[in-house]
Amino acid sequence: MPDLEAAAAVYRDTLGARVSPPQALPAHGVTVVFVDLPNTKIELLQPLGADSPVQGFLDQHPAGGMHHICYEVDDIIAARDHLRATGARVLGDGEPSLGAHDKPVLFLHPKDFCGTLIELEQA
Repeated sequence: MPDLEAAAAVYRDTLGARVSPPQALPAHGVTVVFVDLPNTKIELLQPLGADSPVQGFLDQHPAGGMHHICYEVDDIIAARDHLRATGARVLGDGEPSLGAHDKPVLFLHPKDFCGTLIELEQA
C-alpha cells in the first residue's frame, strides 16, 4: 500500500474492522497492519527498505492492490506435496519458512493460479 495509514483507516472506519498498529517486519522487508474481521484476516503491506519483496508490485501498481491470497492449511507439507503432484509450482526452495505470524508458509506460482500469487500458511 502506498499509504498504509489511509488503507488502515478504510478498513477500520468503513468496515468496523479491528486494525493493529503498524509493525515493522525487517526479516520480511515490510511494515504490516493486521486487519481482523469476523470471517477474514487481511494484511496491509508497505515496503520496508529498497529490497522489499513488495516494492516491485507497487512499481507496477502505484495505487496499490491485492498482492496475494493466503490459505490456511492443517498440514503444510501434505498440502505442498499434494499440490506438486497436481503440477503446481512451489516458489523458492520448496521448504516452508516463517511468515508474518511466525507460522510456516509457502508461496505458489501465480501462473498456476489464474495470475494470483498464493500463500499457504500452517494453521
